[in-house]
Amino acid sequence: MADGAIRVGIVGAGGIVRSRNLPGLRAMPDVEVVSVVNRSRESSERAAAEMEIPTVYDHWTDLIESTDTNAICIGTWPYMHCAMTLAALEADKHVLTEGRMAMNAEEARIMLDASRAKPHLITQIVPGPPTFPVDNLLIEMINSGFLGDILSVDIRALPIGRQPHQAFINPDAPFHWRMDADVSGYNALSVGIEYESMMRWLGPATKVMANTRTFTTQRKDEEGNLRSVRLPELVDILADLACGAQMHMNVSSVSGMGPQHEIWLFGSQGTIHCEDANVFAGKRGDTELKEVPNPEASRYKWRSEEEFVNAIRGVEKVTRTPFDAGVQYMEFSEAVARSSQTGEAIYLPL
Repeated sequence: MADGAIRVGIVGAGGIVRSRNLPGLRAMPDVEVVSVVNRSRESSERAAAEMEIPTVYDHWTDLIESTDTNAICIGTWPYMHCAMTLAALEADKHVLTEGRMAMNAEEARIMLDASRAKPHLITQIVPGPPTFPVDNLLIEMINSGFLGDILSVDIRALPIGRQPHQAFINPDAPFHWRMDADVSGYNALSVGIEYESMMRWLGPATKVMANTRTFTTQRKDEEGNLRSVRLPELVDILADLACGAQMHMNVSSVSGMGPQHEIWLFGSQGTIHCEDANVFAGKRGDTELKEVPNPEASRYKWRSEEEFVNAIRGVEKVTRTPFDAGVQYMEFSEAVARSSQTGEAIYLPL
């Protein structure tokens, strides 16, 4: 499709859809958001009214199969991403789906294969944004040889949106869908997001060892029923990277007053340290790290909807995030779970 209107249907009007995808799509010329469906007719009609979307469907299959759209935005929990993506591609429609890509690596590979069978259609995963402010600068410094040989990388992170003072363990907090393996699959905390970000500068892992802990094993849901928590609150990972470096990643929802997001890159000739958008670096012979200018104008900004629309129109290719990268981070997330369960190293790709 080289020109003409892009008519988008939304399946699952969650928080990211409302705050990011919908405004981003509407900011693009000749893009219309024409339909929406949620889990019930009532919630669909409420979302349509709040988001000013003209058409409501009773079931997601009705929306995807309708002739009023040529692109689908999937905003549901991960357990529906595969089925909805396959249905949209079968209906010959472009797909923008929220991350995490799927429940597991098998579903992710099925989605990738289906997308490759329809090369005229654009498929994209909404990217993980935590390192957007430093991505371009890190890529530039690494490519210039600032680090020399890359030896190791250390990443510490809280779940997206969690502030350090909010990260003390809270056994009384309600059961959340991200704690539910039946809808989240192998997606633990923001492990996949952090790995997706790291791959932009250093590439994929080849071996994974992980240890995880769940400290509060039961929580009450919104109806007051006790639910088993099967996904971890603390994940500690040691991995070998294809570039020769070793990676340590710690993602925790129970590290009160700890770092919100911190990256260390160690090389034979230099060191880089990132705290959110602030970058500090030093070379062999220096006595301290110094701040590296990171101008606002050169930082990567959220533009997944613009990239999606431009890719449909043949203006650019999807870089954040294509389905093949999604398969890589789903394999990594599954390897973390398998290693934690078995105590063994898991080799990638699976």
